[in-house]
Amino acid sequence: MADIIMKTDIPEARLINRGKVRDIYNAGEHIIFVTSDRISAFDVVMDSGIPYKGIVLTQISKYWFEKTKDIVDNHFISDRVEDYPKQFHKHKDLLKGRSMMVKKANPFPVECIIRGYLSGSAWKAYQKSHVLFGYELPDDLKNSSRLPSPIFTPSTKASSGHDINITYEEMQNMIGEDISRKLKVVSLAIYKTGVQEAESKGIVIADTKFEFGLINDQILLIDEILTPDSSRFWPAADYQPGQNQPSLDKQYLRDFLETLDWDKTPPPPPLPEEIVQNTSKKYQEILKILTGKSVEDILNQE
Repeated sequence: MADIIMKTDIPEARLINRGKVRDIYNAGEHIIFVTSDRISAFDVVMDSGIPYKGIVLTQISKYWFEKTKDIVDNHFISDRVEDYPKQFHKHKDLLKGRSMMVKKANPFPVECIIRGYLSGSAWKAYQKSHVLFGYELPDDLKNSSRLPSPIFTPSTKASSGHDINITYEEMQNMIGEDISRKLKVVSLAIYKTGVQEAESKGIVIADTKFEFGLINDQILLIDEILTPDSSRFWPAADYQPGQNQPSLDKQYLRDFLETLDWDKTPPPPPLPEEIVQNTSKKYQEILKILTGKSVEDILNQE
């Protein structure tokens, strides 16, 4: 049984922030992202962690950062603990596979969401009105239908509580027209690249979200990219519009939580061991499909 890392403690380094999933440490001119095994749903962090989840998110992000660097620069520098400042070296067993040294960027207060399929909250909204986030959609779409073309639907990035969907115009008012346009164009381009790559491996990316920041007026892709925390991954062989799809992502956990009498506010409900283990299996499966590597492969790398 894997050790589940819910919280990291590196006394020699200053903790800058402990987010829903990541612990962020100061590393001089850079920062160290440590991805824990914490999992959140409906913006509430569960009490149970998911085995190997931090490794899965880190390694999938690393894979996609490399695949998309020609579209936009990103904050990734290295995931080799030997490359980190020396105060981190003694914590190699903790950090290996689940951490990365990244550039310090000033993040924009928005999440850039791309939807290629009608699912989740978008499907609920579509049923009330065929105008979705300002986009007029055909009136014959079903649950999980592919959209005529991917749509850009930003949200706020809340430091606590729920993110709020906003219009593109509201985003422009927040961060400016030029930056908004660039983030929209880049987000759609990354999604297109991700979709093509994933489809070649039998995976549908239904939707996803990106975060960006600035360094010296240069836009960088930051945080994570096309992971099972930030995206919906569906096996293409099982895809069938008109119903919820089997998934290799966080949706499995959300679906379980929807069956409970829980108001989606803290404290979270306890997670049965079966849900924890099945979530871990799904995360590890999408890691293997996308990157060709297993958790064991990553931990055994020199």
